[in-house]
Amino acid sequence: LRPPPASQLSRRFQMPDPFKIKEEDAIRVDGEALRSATTALFVKVGVTLEDAALAADVLVAADLRGVDSHGVSNMLKTYLDRYADGTQNITPAWRIVSERASIANIDADLGLGVIIAPKAMEIAIAKARDTGVGVVTVTNSGHLGMAAYHAMLALPHDMVGMCMTAAGAQVLPTFGREPRLGTNPIAIAAPAGNEPAWVFDMATSVVPINKLRNAHRMGTVLPPGHIADVDGNPLMDEVVAPADYLVLPLGGTRDQGSHKGYGLASAVEILCSILAGAQFGLRLPRYSFRHYLAAYDISAFSDVAQFKQTMDEFIGELKATPPAPGHDRVLVAGQPEWEMLADRTVNGIPLHQDVVDWFRNTCAEFSVPCDI
Repeated sequence: LRPPPASQLSRRFQMPDPFKIKEEDAIRVDGEALRSATTALFVKVGVTLEDAALAADVLVAADLRGVDSHGVSNMLKTYLDRYADGTQNITPAWRIVSERASIANIDADLGLGVIIAPKAMEIAIAKARDTGVGVVTVTNSGHLGMAAYHAMLALPHDMVGMCMTAAGAQVLPTFGREPRLGTNPIAIAAPAGNEPAWVFDMATSVVPINKLRNAHRMGTVLPPGHIADVDGNPLMDEVVAPADYLVLPLGGTRDQGSHKGYGLASAVEILCSILAGAQFGLRLPRYSFRHYLAAYDISAFSDVAQFKQTMDEFIGELKATPPAPGHDRVLVAGQPEWEMLADRTVNGIPLHQDVVDWFRNTCAEFSVPCDI
């Protein structure tokens, strides 16, 4: 997932983000050094070298693209802890439990999603090559990291990729006071010609859980309507990210469209879980995830070159939209991440001191070389 040429990027990404670490608090870390040490840590706990490299690639790709909530800083410790306590299977005997020409349903045997999901997407791509569309559901899995990573695997094959994942109950339904749904992200990636690929990746909650964890770590002030108190009341004033909170569906309140985020999260649950013959998140352990991966072969629908040209025109016209007062440009899905990738590939990944300390200590504990 290399950055596009600099000629395709309007300028270095500089939009402020309250969930990202401030530059003065950051230690810049080389992406390849982070990838190497992360791979070695996975190998040390018993993951095969091939799978360890794949897991590390998913995590570091998130960090390079600026999706810090799903990168090494947030997820690696969780994954290692789940291997250590046995809730995640280090050597899963995953299998296809049902299959037809264009679909497959996989039981992941509690294999880590960052390892299983790319393999499932490769199956979807192969089926799309044969039938036009490939859809693979995965049950009994672990966390799959940045959903966009898996959707983007379709891009080199001139396909549109899609990834959804259903997690444990963490998000309130509209008007609810107890969580019933996961953050249940949806990612779609579509290739273009001269423009960087259009890559859309969103949680169906106002904010992903991992971003809120980052915010609490950094003492970030959250904007109104991002979280609810422990009784389910949306907090409509600015608040320093607390340790205890409840997560709101996208929209925050009914007046602002939270029923839409609630409905989308429910749709993800249906396609990832119930369609695949699994139970839904509320009835499953928090570490049990379900996934939906799809690939659409463009050539089965239309001419690939024409598709890419039209995508370029579509993206170009969106970018050319006159910005509203107080804004300098209109962005398209994936543009901030492509720009962040270009920056961090050269200048390194900014990590919090606490994360760097944990990483160095963990590498020392496992006798893994560490250039972080």
